[in-house]
Amino acid sequence: MANLSEDQLAQLKQALQQRYLELQEDVRGELERSGDQRYIDLAGKVGDVGDDSVADMLVDIDTAIVDRQVQEMRAVEASLKRLAALNFGDCSDCGGEIGFARLLAYPTA
Repeated sequence: MANLSEDQLAQLKQALQQRYLELQEDVRGELERSGDQRYIDLAGKVGDVGDDSVADMLVDIDTAIVDRQVQEMRAVEASLKRLAALNFGDCSDCGGEIGFARLLAYPTA
């Protein structure tokens, strides 16, 4: 584990927990918003092929946004587990120590 103080570990844990809560809220909001925009509303009752393709694209974008957010939530969960197991702050590729400033900026690194 990287040479981090108790205070630094607490800061990183707080940052990870805060990011997780933000992502939960983002996913919840995105799902609520997408529920309000049914495909039929996007394409219209009498739509053409262009309307259908735009509606398909918007649905795909919403799905991709939620997928990205869920992937980040999983990364945050994995980081919190590594932090709890005191196996945090080392590069998984080279084994080198990741500095505190870098971890604070990107705690799932």
